[in-house]
Amino acid sequence: MGSIWRRQSGGPGGSGMIAFGPVPSRRLGRSLGINNIPPKVCSYACAYCQLGRTLNMRATPTTFYNPWDILQAVQAKAIGAKESGEPIDYLTFVPDGEPTLDINLGREIALLQPLGIPVAVISNASLMARDDVRENLTKADWVSLKVDSTREAVWRRTDRPHGSLHLDAILSGLLEFAQTYRGRLVTETMLVAGLNDGEEQIEELAEFLARLKPATAYLSVPIRPPAEPWVHSPDEPVIVRAYQTLSRKAGPVEYLIGYEGNAFALTGNVAEDLLSITAVHPMREDAVSQFLARGGAGWDLVRGLLAAGQLCEIPFEGHKFYLRKLQRGERDDV
Repeated sequence: MGSIWRRQSGGPGGSGMIAFGPVPSRRLGRSLGINNIPPKVCSYACAYCQLGRTLNMRATPTTFYNPWDILQAVQAKAIGAKESGEPIDYLTFVPDGEPTLDINLGREIALLQPLGIPVAVISNASLMARDDVRENLTKADWVSLKVDSTREAVWRRTDRPHGSLHLDAILSGLLEFAQTYRGRLVTETMLVAGLNDGEEQIEELAEFLARLKPATAYLSVPIRPPAEPWVHSPDEPVIVRAYQTLSRKAGPVEYLIGYEGNAFALTGNVAEDLLSITAVHPMREDAVSQFLARGGAGWDLVRGLLAAGQLCEIPFEGHKFYLRKLQRGERDDV
C-alpha cells in the first residue's frame, strides 16, 4: 500500500466508525454495519453514490485494518445492542467504499462467524474477475452483487469504474461465482433516468440475470442525495416496465424504492452513534428527530455537529438528509 491509513476517531479497536447500527435494512431486517474500508476508497465513482464522489480510486485489494480490530469493534457494538434490547439479523459489510478491496475480507468473515449471526456482504461486483475475491465472498451467508448494466459504455457512464476494469471480465466472474456459491445470492440494479433505464438495456440485463439466477433481483432508484446533482429516478412507468421485464425473464424481483424507516439503534453516546450511522447511511430529518428523542437529546446536538463541520445537511427530493462530513486528515492519499 502506498501509505498508512490513519485510524479514525476511537481507532479501529473502538466501535465508533468501523461498526455502526444496528440500522434498518430494506433487505436484511436489522443490520449491524461493518465499515472495513477507509472513507471513499472504491473501484467505482458511481454517479448516484449516496456518499459523494470517490476520493481514492483503486482496483487492487490490500490491507486496511487489522482483522482482529474489526472483530473487536463488531463485538463491542453487538454487546451494546444486546444490552439495549436491539436485535441484530445480520452483520453486514457495507463500508464507505468497496468491501472486496479488503484483502482480509474472507478472514474477517471467518472471525465473525462464532458470534452466531449471519454475515452479509454488499458489493459493487467490480472485482469479481479475481479468484481471491470470489473465494473471500464464498464464506459469507448472503451476498449482494451490483449489476447496473451489461453494456460497457452505459456501465462506464453510470458506475464510472477504475480504468483497469472491464465489464466482460466482471460479468464472467459473476457467472463463475454463481455456479459455486452456496449462500444466498442477490443482485441489485440502480436505475438512473437517462443512463441505464432504456427498454433494450433492461431486456439485455434481464437476459443476463436469467443466466445468473439470483435468489432475488432487486431494483432500486436514488432515494438519498447522489454524488452528482443531475442524477434522478426514472419515472414510475419506466420503473414498472423494468420490474415486469426482469420478472418475466429473471425470476423473483423486488423493489428497493421505498424509505427503509427510522428504526436506527442507539448503543452508546448519541453523537458518536449519529456520526457512525451517517458516515455510511444518510439519515432523513424525521429519522434524526426520532433518534435524538430516543437518546434524550435535542437538535442542539445536530446544530453543534453542523457548526463543527462534522455533519452536513443536504436537501433532496423534498426531504433534508444528514450525512457525516469527511474530515481532512482522516485519510492519506493511496
